[in-house]
Amino acid sequence: MTTTVNPLQLEVTPEQVFHTLKNRRGCVWLDSSRPDERFGRYSFLTAEPFLVFSSRGDRWNVERTEGVPERGAGDPFTKLAGLVAQYTSDQRTDAPFPVGGAFGYFSYDLKNQIERLPQRAHDDIGTPDCWFGFYDWLIVFDHVAERSFVIRNSLIGDSSNQQLLQCLQESRVTSPESPITSHQSPIESNFTRSDYLRAVARAKDYITAGDTYQVNLSQRFHTQTNRTAAELYLSLRETNPAPFAAYLDIGEAQILSSSPERFLRLSGRHVQTRPIKGTRPRTGNEATDQVAARELMMSAKDQAELVMITDLERNDLGRVCEFGSVHVPELVSLEAYATVFHLVSTVQGRLCDHLSHVEALRACFPGGSITGAPKIRAMEIIDELEPHARGVYTGAIGYFGFNGESDFNIAIRTMIQKQNNVYFHAGGGIVADSNPADEYDETLAKARGMMEALGRRGQGSEFSVQRRKASNQVHRHSSTWP
Repeated sequence: MTTTVNPLQLEVTPEQVFHTLKNRRGCVWLDSSRPDERFGRYSFLTAEPFLVFSSRGDRWNVERTEGVPERGAGDPFTKLAGLVAQYTSDQRTDAPFPVGGAFGYFSYDLKNQIERLPQRAHDDIGTPDCWFGFYDWLIVFDHVAERSFVIRNSLIGDSSNQQLLQCLQESRVTSPESPITSHQSPIESNFTRSDYLRAVARAKDYITAGDTYQVNLSQRFHTQTNRTAAELYLSLRETNPAPFAAYLDIGEAQILSSSPERFLRLSGRHVQTRPIKGTRPRTGNEATDQVAARELMMSAKDQAELVMITDLERNDLGRVCEFGSVHVPELVSLEAYATVFHLVSTVQGRLCDHLSHVEALRACFPGGSITGAPKIRAMEIIDELEPHARGVYTGAIGYFGFNGESDFNIAIRTMIQKQNNVYFHAGGGIVADSNPADEYDETLAKARGMMEALGRRGQGSEFSVQRRKASNQVHRHSSTWP
């Protein structure tokens, strides 16, 4: 496979390209809507995959634009790794970003294909556990150098080349629509406030009993909208800009993410993860925000949570990295986002030569920052306490590049739109000294950007939290997109 990387000669914005691509099959926008040289330098747009891989449970499907569909059963990670290897090129470019690749997501519920865990939570959305489109062309925006590129691979036929040229020409004359923010339907949670406080108390009981040290507990919100997913995403990227944002159209649903958190970055054999723990609301009032930031940095509880998860991630990387290569160059740093402050650490290592990027991700999945520790027992408790399956929430969204560049977020601050239904979660880490009321308020602070994207302002008193009962029956130089 031959790859060409050429400067984009047309003056277009990512928003203009998205407006042109949004109705095309498999549209993807990995969007650094909060540009930053370290973690938000690049954005990627593409559409019309030549291959789509999806799975549910242990059943997987491969759909090709040319050729016979393939069906099978077994570990979806293994099948995906084989497909990625098939298209990975030995040709090396100077590009610090993917030159085509498999773009998509892993849902949190893929944990059941890694560990044989009970599945009591009700899955009422029914999206695939895993979805990846394979793309042979890509439009790249470098927000730091203010340059853009077109990636083409030899896999592209004449018709695909013509489609790409037509898309770029259309983008020049396209005016992206302004985000629409009105919203009338109530926003409901699958927990009442009192139910959530009881669930936090139950998690603390498990911690006191020695089952676990920390459990990440979330509530799920649901509403209906008459807006398209593209319109809603444009609002989300304004209300909650993030370095690891993403829009994926998988056909039956659309994934809209404004995640601040990197799960796993792989560049050749170099591996990095950046777990987040500790949250304080950010109001926009400078004096109030300074107090909140200082309080977070001084919080022994929040620092202990992050150190615990940093150690878990260090151990996860230790399973796939060369002995002695795993280290923590950044421990407990403060980062500010649109609606919250977070504490963040960085863990790095060198991947063992015999492991692929897919195998490395599988070994670390799901991220410890959104399960708790120990990971397996925490996941069992989550499944007991949360009424609905998480789906994409707290899974991972990103890409495996055909040139050995891969990057995935933790799918938090993430919405799923299926027809006119919109679902999103917000949660937090429960530890022994957690205050249930504070933990509930933290989920609302994390959900604020998504609620504002829907046109809702203010805190939890302004939306419905009527519980909808769930049945347990089947009924420095960054090459991120970010």
